[in-house]
Amino acid sequence: MAMSLGSDGDEDEVIGTINTTPLVDVMLVLLIIFLITIPVVTHTIPVKLPNEFDEPYKTKPENINLAVNKQGDMFWNEQLVPNTTTLLAKLKEVAVIVPQPELHIRGDQQTKYEYIGKVILTAQRAGIAKIGFITEPPARN
Repeated sequence: MAMSLGSDGDEDEVIGTINTTPLVDVMLVLLIIFLITIPVVTHTIPVKLPNEFDEPYKTKPENINLAVNKQGDMFWNEQLVPNTTTLLAKLKEVAVIVPQPELHIRGDQQTKYEYIGKVILTAQRAGIAKIGFITEPPARN
């Protein structure tokens, strides 16, 4: 009797279906986990959250508006300030006012950081506590 490698009909047939039993088991376990954890997430301490609103900051007349153009020239309320020594003297005068006014810096987009840094350093030396940067508001859609 010879062993043949051909098809005698005794061989097992290849099963072409996918066994979905492990998939169903995993899905049931996940379903049970989610059913247990969802009530924990939804039942929290009731807190009234603040509403979001975007309101542009209103510049008060007593605040100092300091503009710096791209060449580094400084303008105190649209009047040219020749150098940082003059700026320091003017800032020291207003630093003693109670309540102290804020310094709002309007820097040109092309201004070097060096020029803005000098203005900030001068304001710190004068004792100005609040410094703000004025920017263009984003476009509304």
